[in-house]
Amino acid sequence: MEIAIVLFVIAVIFVSRSIKVVPQQHAWVIERLGKYHGTLTPGLNILVPFIDKVAYKHVLKEIPLDIASQVCITRDNTQLQVDGILYFQVTDAMRASYGSSNYIIAISQLAQTSLRSVIGKLELDKTFEERDIINAQVVAAIDEAALNWGVKVLRYEIKDLTPPKEILHAMQAQITAEREKRALIAASEGRRQEQINIATGEREAFIARSEGEKQAVINKAQGEAASITAVADATANAIERIAAAIRQPGGEQAVQLKVAEKAVEAYGKVAADATTTLIIPGNMSEVSTLIATAMKMVQNNK
Repeated sequence: MEIAIVLFVIAVIFVSRSIKVVPQQHAWVIERLGKYHGTLTPGLNILVPFIDKVAYKHVLKEIPLDIASQVCITRDNTQLQVDGILYFQVTDAMRASYGSSNYIIAISQLAQTSLRSVIGKLELDKTFEERDIINAQVVAAIDEAALNWGVKVLRYEIKDLTPPKEILHAMQAQITAEREKRALIAASEGRRQEQINIATGEREAFIARSEGEKQAVINKAQGEAASITAVADATANAIERIAAAIRQPGGEQAVQLKVAEKAVEAYGKVAADATTTLIIPGNMSEVSTLIATAMKMVQNNK
């Protein structure tokens, strides 16, 4: 019975050492008799008991690494407190195991030195404006060295840039001055636009009034011309009708009678005026002579 138990324990140990199940997105490095033998992929793997052993276990997922805060000096000799975060991924389990004794510390230290080097080439204002450029340059510097460690640096992000208090107060004062300047410029531009709008409105109103007055004069002239034309047309029509009536039988006698009536009417009006001295011809035949002369003129016009 004791032998069976011993054999069972030995079998369990043998199975546990020979069968390995690797999780997804993991890689295990196997050494055989102290030498690198291979890398186990996710799933069921079989090893040689007591000869093969799992030396290193790596996670192939993207890993965030917090980079400790450090003081960097800009090109214009300004100190900045900078901290960031680095994202990397193990791409070669064998290199990650034997390329560096601790690739995480190596990446962290290299990120700090690269960041100091990049910021040292920039002035203070540029460090706030060109974060994307700083991040890209840090990633390029780290990634080149990390290839030997079996690590791929994906990206680096600056979390915070903190200048000294004196510089911060000066920057705030500068920002306030810039905002006041923009406010004054905007107010002056508003006043300028207002004056332009008023002048434009007055000019358009003057043009509209002058156009209205011009149109009124034109309309009045056209109305007067139309009135004169209508009177002339009516007079011409009347003259034509009179001339046509004279040409009819008995027309001349009617004209003589009308002229005589007008002459008598004229003498009557003159006689009615008390302030007028009326001299009547002694010979009334002169009146008939006057009528005959008028008829002769009518005939000549005819």
